[in-house]
Amino acid sequence: MSDAEVTYDDVVAARELLADVALRTPLLHSHVLSAAIGGPVHLKCENLQRSGSFKVRGAYVRIAGLTEEERGRGVVAASAGNHAQGVALGSGLVGARATVYMPEGAPLPKVAATRSYGAEVVFAGHTVDVALARAKEHAERTGAVFIHPFDHPDVIAGQGTIGLEILEQLPEVGTIVMSLGGGGLTAGVALAVKSLRPGVRIVGVQAERAAAYPASLAAGQPVMVQPASTMADGIAVGRPGELPFELIHYLVDSVVTVTESDISRALVLCLERAKQVVEPAGVAGVAAILAQPQVFEPPVVAVLSGGNIDPLLLAKVLRHGLAAAGRYLTLRVPLPDRPGALAVLLTELAGLGANVLDIVHERLGVHLGEVEVQLQLETKGPAHSDEVLASLRKEGYRLIFG
Repeated sequence: MSDAEVTYDDVVAARELLADVALRTPLLHSHVLSAAIGGPVHLKCENLQRSGSFKVRGAYVRIAGLTEEERGRGVVAASAGNHAQGVALGSGLVGARATVYMPEGAPLPKVAATRSYGAEVVFAGHTVDVALARAKEHAERTGAVFIHPFDHPDVIAGQGTIGLEILEQLPEVGTIVMSLGGGGLTAGVALAVKSLRPGVRIVGVQAERAAAYPASLAAGQPVMVQPASTMADGIAVGRPGELPFELIHYLVDSVVTVTESDISRALVLCLERAKQVVEPAGVAGVAAILAQPQVFEPPVVAVLSGGNIDPLLLAKVLRHGLAAAGRYLTLRVPLPDRPGALAVLLTELAGLGANVLDIVHERLGVHLGEVEVQLQLETKGPAHSDEVLASLRKEGYRLIFG
């Protein structure tokens, strides 16, 4: 392939190359999302792919195309985790040595998995962009071949094979929505799908706190933004890739953003209703459907792009998602400092059907003659939460949030 372009034929060639490497991941119907938009919604489960994400597709195509001399020099990459695992797995399959630069604070399961595939992990900076710069320096210093996570024709062609599978699994698809970071996945899927079905809408979704594409599309060229901290670390890229940007500019119908609450709600839905473990970056498409169901023309396919999530982060995100869905309340309640006051409050909550998950009884820093109780409550949903709060206020309790 040319270093300056990628074509539909390249995607077809990549598919042949991946035949015995990448899994043909399932397409699952989602009843709850279908009800939300008033038409069929399916989930493309790349979270079930080898190495836990779509990244192995592009990484393997890139590495398999290296000459024997290039493989002998080894490869180097930078990633928050999924590309790292894809490169480590792909390198192992062809017998090449791999070094991967990862940001400080990268999820521990992703670090462990990358090492388990045989790659050396080096930590650099706190963002993917810093790690990218260090990886490029390593390549110049050692002669190792740099495997870019999204800005290379081979990588884009490999990711584009997902689009071919979707068209075969659901020929009548009307909209495909997926996470958008540097752009390799969205560009590849758009190229593959639009080449065969130009009428299919392609939607890329970015985390609101790390969205480089809206500004870049407005400027007509890739521009740098400073990503804020986001749970969707895998798509927190400060500057779009040159080649993905060109394809996305011409082929993608829209780019939308989602909030942290949108992402956590989507993760809870995938786990609870679809029985799919998905990482925050991988669930952005579902988050967009939940946030704006009216804008997606069915049948819709949402790509679950990765499932590599730290169990500790999963626990935190689930709590966040339950709160966003109105099923988890955190509040403080001042009480008179006398025996039985707390018991009365807890009896009231029990009668309302609210489950107390955690309670802290605080005497310091409050008014004389008062104590403050910090509560974490599980409810049955927004309506039940409103009922609990209204009943407590009716009984004379003062509620403090935040």
